[in-house]
Amino acid sequence: MKIEVFVDVKTTLGEGPLWDIDEQRLYWIDSADGRIFRATVDGRDIRAWQVPQKIGSMALRRSGGAIASLANGLHTVDFKTGHVELLHDPEPDSPNNRLNDGKVDQRGRFLFGSMDTMEDGPNGALYRLDTDLSVHKLQEGIVVSNGPCWSPDGRTFYFADTWAEEIWAYDYDLDTGAIANRRTFATIQGKNFRSPDGSTVDAEGCLWNAQVYEGQLVRYTPDGQIERIIEMPVKNVTSVMFGGENLDILFVTSMSRPPLPRFPTDSVLGGSVFMITGLGIQGVPEHRFGG
Repeated sequence: MKIEVFVDVKTTLGEGPLWDIDEQRLYWIDSADGRIFRATVDGRDIRAWQVPQKIGSMALRRSGGAIASLANGLHTVDFKTGHVELLHDPEPDSPNNRLNDGKVDQRGRFLFGSMDTMEDGPNGALYRLDTDLSVHKLQEGIVVSNGPCWSPDGRTFYFADTWAEEIWAYDYDLDTGAIANRRTFATIQGKNFRSPDGSTVDAEGCLWNAQVYEGQLVRYTPDGQIERIIEMPVKNVTSVMFGGENLDILFVTSMSRPPLPRFPTDSVLGGSVFMITGLGIQGVPEHRFGG
């Protein structure tokens, strides 16, 4: 196993690595500075797009461009022109919230969550954007929504509230996009912070989670047991995604400056995107939003 810097663009709050199998490109975002990045697998041909607000996540669309969860709602992004347009604001009466992490299911729906910007109160929620562009609330009482992903068969949905110190599993109905039977998948066991951030699932059905402020990546078996822990060269790791031609490179985002003073600062490598090779494990392809 080898850990290297993939690119060092000093993202303030790097997040949301997304490997596109069609373009063979890695996308990622700077949540705090409102930027979307893209690069080839060798870390070259770097492109960047500015969006007008903080960005929590993005998903590529089958029709081109992207859906982005910006601070005050879902927006469409046209990569050719840079145009950004509001699609839907699910929380117009919650000015202290912003939208955060999100991913697309096998049927092309986008599941995303919101968060309390001070990371104090359970004021956020989990939502689903259907391909007809309708929005549906799935769960309330979330402080910081994070880590949505699915088992390889798409029938188990994983999700976390960063400050609940747990990752949850749900039964997922692929026909309707409904979630049910929430249970604890894993309890976080960090020494100083027990804070699950972004997740992905590999082809063996194991879940990888970036445990922010602990500097660890944890791989959980399908029954929630810790299979391995990888210590990263920075503390503030934020999310993970498999990519590369064979989906066998693990990309890891990080932040250069924590969002609140109570969180730890980091080394000069904070804000880099890292790549881990030699794991002998493959990921699963990410889906595009169908609307």
